[in-house]
This record gives sequence, structure tokens and C-alpha cells, in this order.
Amino acid sequence: MSLLNVGARALLANQLALQTAGNNIANVNTVGYSRQSVALQNVQGLYSGSGYIGQGVDVSTITRSYSALLTRQSTAATSVYAADLARSVRLQSLQDVFTGGEDGLGMAISDMMNSFSDVVSSPTDLTARSVALTLIDETAARLRSAADSLTEIRYSVTEELKNQVAQVNSLAQQIASVNEQIARAQGNGQSPNDLLDQRDQLIRDLNQFVQTTQIEADDGTVGVFIGGSQPLVLGTTASSISVGESTTFPGSGQLKLYFNQSGGRAVELDEDLLGGGEISGMLRFNNNDLVEGMNLLGRMALAIGMVMNEQHNLGLTLDGEAGGDLFSLPTSVAGSTSGVAAGSVSFTDPTAFAASDYEVRFTTPPAGVVVRLSDGQSTAFTDLSDLASQEIDGLTFNMTAAGNAGERVLFQPYATAASTIQALVYSASDLAVANPINASLSADNGGTLQLSSLQATTDGFVTPPSPDGVTLTFDAGPPVTYSVTGSTTPASGTTGLAYTSGTPIVIDGWEITLQGTPATGDTVQVGNATDSQYGDWYTRDAGNASALLALRDLALFDGATLADGYASAIAQVGTRTQSADSAATVSYTIANNLESARTAISGVNLDEEAAKLIQYQQAYQASAKVLQVAQTIFDNLIQTMN
Repeated sequence: MSLLNVGARALLANQLALQTAGNNIANVNTVGYSRQSVALQNVQGLYSGSGYIGQGVDVSTITRSYSALLTRQSTAATSVYAADLARSVRLQSLQDVFTGGEDGLGMAISDMMNSFSDVVSSPTDLTARSVALTLIDETAARLRSAADSLTEIRYSVTEELKNQVAQVNSLAQQIASVNEQIARAQGNGQSPNDLLDQRDQLIRDLNQFVQTTQIEADDGTVGVFIGGSQPLVLGTTASSISVGESTTFPGSGQLKLYFNQSGGRAVELDEDLLGGGEISGMLRFNNNDLVEGMNLLGRMALAIGMVMNEQHNLGLTLDGEAGGDLFSLPTSVAGSTSGVAAGSVSFTDPTAFAASDYEVRFTTPPAGVVVRLSDGQSTAFTDLSDLASQEIDGLTFNMTAAGNAGERVLFQPYATAASTIQALVYSASDLAVANPINASLSADNGGTLQLSSLQATTDGFVTPPSPDGVTLTFDAGPPVTYSVTGSTTPASGTTGLAYTSGTPIVIDGWEITLQGTPATGDTVQVGNATDSQYGDWYTRDAGNASALLALRDLALFDGATLADGYASAIAQVGTRTQSADSAATVSYTIANNLESARTAISGVNLDEEAAKLIQYQQAYQASAKVLQVAQTIFDNLIQTMN
């Protein structure tokens, strides 16, 4: 009978081994499946006078090939890659907004500025004026279109985040359910391999959306934590998360991830502690990359609009009226806070604008600091009056109420500027291309003075007094000097001012450039262009159109000129996109290598399993032969006894 028992045990053990190998082959393409193997153990031998006689083999358990370390490393690396990839894909869509070519915003800006050259050549040509106004309107329309595209991107990001959060909550519930099944199954003393594989795969799926840490409990369940320490799954209980606008800065468009405690209030998770996962990558894109894109576009709209408005306001229309604004622009933007502070930011110097959001942080109220969020640069203030007296990056912060200690107020000066910009001048006669001033050289001048240019500037322009205007009287010297009367800055009656041919003379916010050498007593008079002695000359003058055209070369965007500002914005967005692509490539390589290392241990190798099938088949056949021999011996014994 002992030989029969040995053969029977061997037959059963090899049958289970064959079944396990077949199961491995069947699940070679099953996602998350870990290769299983039969753990065999020798049956304790039976003592006899001749020694211990073997009793065969038993199957102790079915084990799965699994490395906890590699699984955790692979899951974490895959989560980081998911974050980098999600951000990279979204940045590609942002880059599509900042495109070049004939249909791009840069071409519209260039065409708009160049259109003033035709007006300069023929200021009375209504067609040239109309073309300029049409291109001004087209530029405003393309700015609004680009802003609408960015708004659409933000909307799609928000909706996608909501879908991802729903999937995270569903996966958390499934993990809690599998935890419960594993806890019950482990009561029989055996490892529920398929359930463990199922839970591991659910955790890997979860980490695609948000990076987690896992802690195994004594009952076989696993706690899943996000954001550093928040228990998304604890034993058989699952919590939930949600996405919504920041409670610190309501109305800002910033999105935050919230952990919803059972029976408690939602906890805002620190974005820096989320680690990897698509949700983390999308939040980073929405709160950083997209914000920079909006700021670049808004700054461009606001800066171009302000400098053109200021210059156009100085000119005269065909009717002799002062020019109005070319663009509708915001004059101030309110801050965002959940506290007691209140205030707004107004725009002062467009040449100093930085494409950034700002925070006013109250440290020891009413004192605090203004922080430029793009690079962390801070400017201190002692009280609200001191803050209002400072110009920071061309902005003035006007706080009407101080916040409590630690309170922060977010200012987004450029977020909506491009989305609301409109062209305001549509009539060709209302385009103010004439100078508000006129210059005349005395017919009695004996020198070689010639008028090269005359231009009103936006820096403190003062209209010359009527009817005498401002008079420059020259002294041939040497050195050549001039005196001025009728002016404010320098004061009327100032003498001995140095003259250099071709160098602009700046008086009362306008500048005149003269060429040649004057004789003693030569005079130049600059007066109001609408004074009667000049007649209707302003209808044929294009001095202000020349000034508008010259704005192309104004350093407006971090040192870049107005004409090159859009190319600079494209470069900044392109740099971010390229950096994100590189990060995604690196993280993919790391994740792929770790996943390959994990599957090398846990994955099914068909060649190996085929070899095992042959091995176990032979063992099974041999076990059957043992039974056959035992049966023959037993039959012979029975016959002999009969």
C-alpha cells in the first residue's frame, strides 16, 4: 500500500503542476497576472527497522513570482511618467495657440504696425487710414481668439480632471472591496494569488492618476495613502477625492485637489506633495504653464494697447480733435483672497511689465511683501501707503484694507486683458495721425538749420501756449547754444542749453530734431498745431503716424521690441514644451526599465512554461507507472494468497 500512496501523491502533485503551468500559459497576456508555481514538499518518512522509508510528495502551496520592491519602484516610476506625459501633451496644445505664419498673431501685429507707413506717406488718403483701422481691429480679434483658445484649454483640463477624479474614487472602492476578500481568504492559511494580483493591478491603475504609498496590514489588507499621509483606502474603507477651485484664492481659476474626509470637511492637498500621476501633471499645467501662457498673451495685449493708446491720444484727427483710445483695456484688476484684505492693481508703465501673477503677503500687518510668483522676487512694504507709492514691474498695488497676519492676496493683472480687448476707432477721419504741435523756422534765419523731425512723446506732454508757442533762439558761439521761452520744462527763459546737430531736443514731453548749424539770432518756433497761424496743416501732417510706426522698435517685452514680442512669447512657450517633452522621455525610460525588471520576475515566459509542461508530463507518466507497478504487485500477491 505504501507504494500505491507514493504513486498517488506523485500523480496528484504532478497533475497540479501541469495545471499550474497550463494556467500560466493561459494568462500570458493577462494584464497584472503574476507567474505561479507549485511548491512541493517531501512527506515525512516512515520509520522502520531498516531506516526511514519515504512516503512521497505533497503540494504545500501555490506561490506567485513577485518582488515587492520592484513592484513599488515600477508603480512609482510609471506614475511620474504619467504626470510628465499629461503635462507634455497639454503643453503641445498650448504651443498650438502660439503659432507663427500668416494666420498667427505675430503677423497680425506686424501688419498693423507696418500699415502706418502708408499713412505716413499719404496722411490724407482715407483708404490708407481705413486699412490701418481694419488691421487694428484684426489684431484685437486675433488676441481675443487666442484668449478664447486658452479658455477652452482650461475648460477641457477641468473636465478631464473631474473624469480622472471619478476614476480614482472608483478604483479606491474596488481596492477596498478586494482588501475585504483578501482578508477573508487569508483565514484559510493560503495566499489568494489571483486576488493579490488583482489588487496590485488596481493600485497600478490608481497610480496612473495619482501617486500613492502603500502600507500592508497584518490581516493582508493594504492601506493606500495620497498627498503624503491622507488615507484614500484604509483596510476595507475607501475615502474620496474631488477637484475644485482654490479656497484660498476664489475666482482665480486655480484648481486644487481635495481629500474628502468621512464626516469631515474637505482638505486641500498640497500640490507639491502629490508626486506623479495624470492629475498632478494636469494641475501643474493648469496652475503654472497655462497661467504663464495667459500672462504672456495678456501682457502683450495690455502693453501694445497702452503704448498705442497713449501715443494716439497725443495726435490730432482730420477734424482737429485729440485722438481717442484705439483699444479698450482694463485700468485695474481686483485681487483675490478669502480673507479680509481688499485692493486692486493698476497699470503704470507698460515697458516694465513682467508676465507673472503676484501675491501680496501680510507678514506683520499692515507691513508685508509683494512676491512675483514667476521667480519669487519680493518687494517689502511698511504699510498700505508705502505699498501704493511703489511701482513694481510697471504696476501699482492699491490696497484699501490690510489682511490678517499670514493672509495672502493673489493678483492676476494680465489674465483677462486679451479676452476683453476691442478696437474703438472705426472712422478713418478719427485716426489721429497728425502731430499736436507744429514747428516753423524763421524766414530771417541766417544759418543752415533744417527741421529733421518733430514728435510728441507720451512722457509728460504739455501743449505749447497759444498763440506764441515755444521759441528756441540760437547763439552760434562757440559753443553753439540756445535759449528757450514759453516752455515749462526747462523753465521759460533758460539759456545756454547745448545744441548738437541731429540730437533731439526734448521740451515739455515733445522732441524736435534739427540738422545744420545755426547763426546767432536764428529762431525756431514750436506751437499748437490747431493755432490759426498754421491753418489746416494738421490735416496733411503725419507726425503722430510716424510716432506710432516707431513703436515697432520700442523695448516692451523683457528687452524685446514690440515687433519681436510675439516671437519672444513663442520661444518661452516652446522652451517649456521642449523641457516637458524631455522630462517625459526620461521618465518613460526609467519607468520602462523598471517595468521590464518587474515583468522579468513576475511575467510568464512561454518557452520556460513549455519546458515545464514536458518535465511535469514525464513526471506524471512516471507516477502513473509507479501506480501500475504497485497494482501488478498487489494483484500477484492476491493471486498467490488464493
